[in-house]
Amino acid sequence: MREGAAERHDRLLNLVRERGTVRVADLAVQLAVSPVTARRDAEALAARGLLDRVHGAVSWPQRRGPSGTAPGGGSPVIGMLAPAAGYYFADIIRGAHEAAARLGARLILRVSDYRPEDDASHAAGLLAAGAEGLLVAPSWTRPEHPARYADWIARLPVDTVLVERTGEPGGPLDGMDRVSSDHAHGVLIAVRHLVRLGHGTPVLLARSDSPTAQAVRLGYTQALAALGLDASVPVLQSAPPAPGPGGFEAAARTLLGLVREGRATAALMHNDEDATRMVRRLAELGVKVPGDLALVTYDDEVAALADTPLTAVAPPKQAVGRSAAELLVERLTAGEAGRDAPRRHLELLPALRVRESCGAAAGTPYGQPATTA
Repeated sequence: MREGAAERHDRLLNLVRERGTVRVADLAVQLAVSPVTARRDAEALAARGLLDRVHGAVSWPQRRGPSGTAPGGGSPVIGMLAPAAGYYFADIIRGAHEAAARLGARLILRVSDYRPEDDASHAAGLLAAGAEGLLVAPSWTRPEHPARYADWIARLPVDTVLVERTGEPGGPLDGMDRVSSDHAHGVLIAVRHLVRLGHGTPVLLARSDSPTAQAVRLGYTQALAALGLDASVPVLQSAPPAPGPGGFEAAARTLLGLVREGRATAALMHNDEDATRMVRRLAELGVKVPGDLALVTYDDEVAALADTPLTAVAPPKQAVGRSAAELLVERLTAGEAGRDAPRRHLELLPALRVRESCGAAAGTPYGQPATTA
């Protein structure tokens, strides 16, 4: 895909932000464009007040952007970088925006479309647009991404809060503020609910292409150990690395076999979209949910809208965004006291929303089996 001017401008801004001052000739080499294009880009950004021109070079302004305050004067501008604006992150963004508005701050957003190599450039664009602090949800999709794409976050020159992400223990991001859902707790309450309904070890069907999916997989292992459950039940891949009908069908057929063999009477599945598809496919194969298989899904984005409403673990997405924005605004407005205050790792607990797919009546108190007359 051909790079557009906006993306190239973001890369240029990121280069200048990291180096302070860069010759236009060097920008052309770094951006792999002609000297004429580099000069025009530099002039355009300087004209917008995003860079300073200095004798054949450009430099990062001493100020943090062209405006620095929200309308009304004195209110902080906070930037938010998210990998997507829909599905899971829509509520996080909404929570952050509502909290920022309530606190008199202005929130500006950039969406990276799950391209971790572009995150740093998007962050530079937010800073150039006047952001005085950042809420960052990096576009990590693979287990190695937190290590590969952590250094640029640690070098950011403004207060930053990680959102729904955690760095490697002992890594450069470990001492940063962060707000996230406690997915291990979410998995635990789902597994425990199914066990209290009379099931053995639930089968896990989970993706592996996001930090949430990876946390769900780890949480499942921890939940089985905590509850003393049989860990020999296979974990099934609900969405293969190269998406296609083959991988999904293989998971459905494997689950069908486990049900028919009596090895599985319950399942936990990440995420809602995959779970909805799986319920339909299992029905075609002769397995009824919840009659033959109790099912809980993870995310609770569209779970209630399935033909058979799905019991779901609901991470507190809106509260995560709200808490992250509140923490960042507090840092920005507290002066020296805010800078000296201890850093915080906030983990918010997901809830279990009981519906029809697990075999308990909707509204049944958590962990209590439905009763019949």
